[in-house]
Amino acid sequence: MGKISELDMAIRDLRSAAATINDVADTLAEVFSTESADEAPDAAAPAEAALTLEQVRAVLADKSRKGHTAEIRALLQKYGSSKLSGIDPTNYKALLADAEVLTDAT
Repeated sequence: MGKISELDMAIRDLRSAAATINDVADTLAEVFSTESADEAPDAAAPAEAALTLEQVRAVLADKSRKGHTAEIRALLQKYGSSKLSGIDPTNYKALLADAEVLTDAT
C-alpha cells in the first residue's frame, strides 16, 4: 500500500474516532444535564408535555367527521403542509387551538 493510501486510511480512522467521541460527549452531556435537573429541588415546573402526532390527528379527525374537513385542510395549509405529517411539531399546539374553535357543522 502506498503512503497516500495509508494516509487516507489514517485520516478516515481519525474522523471516525472523532465522530464517536463527539457522540459519547453528547450522550454524557445529556445524561448529566438530566440528572442535575432531577437533583435541583427548586427547578422550574416541568414543561407542558409536547403534543404527539397521534393526539393532534385524533382531534382533527373528530373535527373532520363533524363536517369541518374543508376547514381542517385550510388549517393544515396555514401551517405549511397539505398533510398533518408535514406540519412542524412545534406548531401542533397552535394548530389545535385553531381547530378547537370550529363548532359542530350539523
